[in-house]
Amino acid sequence: MQMTHVEPRTRSDQFEAVCAIIERHGRQPAKLIPILQAVQDEYTYLPEEVLNFVATALAIPPARVFGVATFYTYFALEPKGKYVVRLCDGTACHVKDSIPILEALRSRLNLSEEHKTTPDMLFTVETVACLGACGLAPVVMVNGEVHSLMTPEKAESLIEDLKQAEAAAVAGEEG
Repeated sequence: MQMTHVEPRTRSDQFEAVCAIIERHGRQPAKLIPILQAVQDEYTYLPEEVLNFVATALAIPPARVFGVATFYTYFALEPKGKYVVRLCDGTACHVKDSIPILEALRSRLNLSEEHKTTPDMLFTVETVACLGACGLAPVVMVNGEVHSLMTPEKAESLIEDLKQAEAAAVAGEEG
């Protein structure tokens, strides 16, 4: 697994990107969902101040913007880690013991139902209703990459591999 390091963008760069996103969609309130999707791609979540800005820029009530952002499970209102680990807990995965995998992930990363993201902002662990890979159950997805036939041990190993790759990347930057 190869990982590349990208320099973090400044808040100013991100704000300019939000302005460009709104302009690209013609400042049309009917384009609210694609605008929010693009904003989330920029920030990895939807910051409250940005949602208020979007509402103002589109001349729509903030309650409408927040309503859309909270209605769709795709949208996140809290920052997520660099690696978003999604565990499927749909019927096929649940029947094939997804819960012990969730427990192993949370234990390994010292997370809970209330605290889903590590303090270093490296990992976020969340469950989803279905990842659409029932024949490969149980399934974990990390940043869009599917890991099938998961076990608690394989999940812990996956986390360790990501941590090691991250440490190597950081060491490479310092060296």
